[in-house]
Amino acid sequence: MRTLYYSHADFQLHNTGIEHPECAARLRAIDQVLAQAEFANLIRVQPPLGSEQQVKLIHPPEHIQRIRDALPVAGESYLDQDTVLSPDSLTAAFRAVGAVCDAVDRILTDTADNAFCAVRPPGHHAEPKQAMGFCLFNNIAIAAEYARRHYHLERVAIVDFDVHHGNGTQVAFYHQPQVFYASSHEMPNYPGTGYPSETGIGNIVNVPLSSGDTGNEFKAKYQSIILPALDSFKPQLLLISAGFDAHKDDPLSGIELVEDDYRWVTQALMEIATRHYQGRIVSVLEGGYNIRALALSVAVHVKVLMAINTETC
Repeated sequence: MRTLYYSHADFQLHNTGIEHPECAARLRAIDQVLAQAEFANLIRVQPPLGSEQQVKLIHPPEHIQRIRDALPVAGESYLDQDTVLSPDSLTAAFRAVGAVCDAVDRILTDTADNAFCAVRPPGHHAEPKQAMGFCLFNNIAIAAEYARRHYHLERVAIVDFDVHHGNGTQVAFYHQPQVFYASSHEMPNYPGTGYPSETGIGNIVNVPLSSGDTGNEFKAKYQSIILPALDSFKPQLLLISAGFDAHKDDPLSGIELVEDDYRWVTQALMEIATRHYQGRIVSVLEGGYNIRALALSVAVHVKVLMAINTETC
C-alpha cells in the first residue's frame, strides 16, 4: 500500500507546559518508532500550512480570532483548564489542518492509498465555536468538509476510537446526512456526551464502553453496531479519529485495550473502505498519553495501513 506519513517540526512548538498529558514527547515517540527499518516504505510528507479558508469550513472567523487574541507573547495561556496556548500554538494548529487537507487531496487524486497524520494539537473536541479538551481546530471535521466540498463526495465517514467522545465532530455534522460519525468511548468520562440516544438524523452512532472493558467488549460492539452501520453507509472516504488512549496503560482511561485491539479495528475498517471505494483512508492522531503505549499502538496501526503482516505483533 502507498501510505503517507505526515509530520512536521511545527507540531513540537505547541508547548503545553510541564506535566500536561498532551505534550510534544508524544510525537517524538511516534517519529522514533516509525523511523525503524520496517517502515522504510512510508511516504514521508512535510505538510503545508493550512489556510483560514480551510479552517472556516467548520469554524467561524470569530473562533480563529478568539484563539489569535489569546496567544501569549511568552509562556502559556489557558482557554480553559485543559486547553493551553503558547506563542506558536496557532502555527501548529494551522499546520495540522494543512496536513489533513493535503492528505485528502493526495488520496482522492489517487497519488496514495491511505495516510496517517501525526499532528497536534488534536481536534475532535473542538466545536465550531469553542476550543476545548486540548483541541483548537477540529482537524478531522475540517478534512471531512473539505472532501465533501472540494471533491463533491456524497458519503464521508468518520470513525473515532479515541477513549473520549468526539463531541466537536458530532456537533459539526449532527444534521448533515452526507457525513456518518461513529464513536466508541468510555462513559462516564470527559466530555460527558456520546449517549446512544444521540443519533443526529440517523447519521450518528455512539457506542459507550465501561471502565474495565477489554478488547472483547470493544470488538463485540464494533462487530454488532459500528461496522454494520459503516458498511451500510458505503463510504467514499473513511476518516479515522485515531486516539490510542483506550490502551490499558493510558493514564486518562479505564478501558483496557492492547496493541492487538488496534490492529484488529484498523484491519476491520480497512476491509470496509476497500469494499466500497479503493480503501481510501485518512487517519488522524487524537489522544494517547502513555508515551510507550502510544508509540507501540501507532506502529501496529500504521503497519496495517501499509499492509504489513501484524498477526504476530
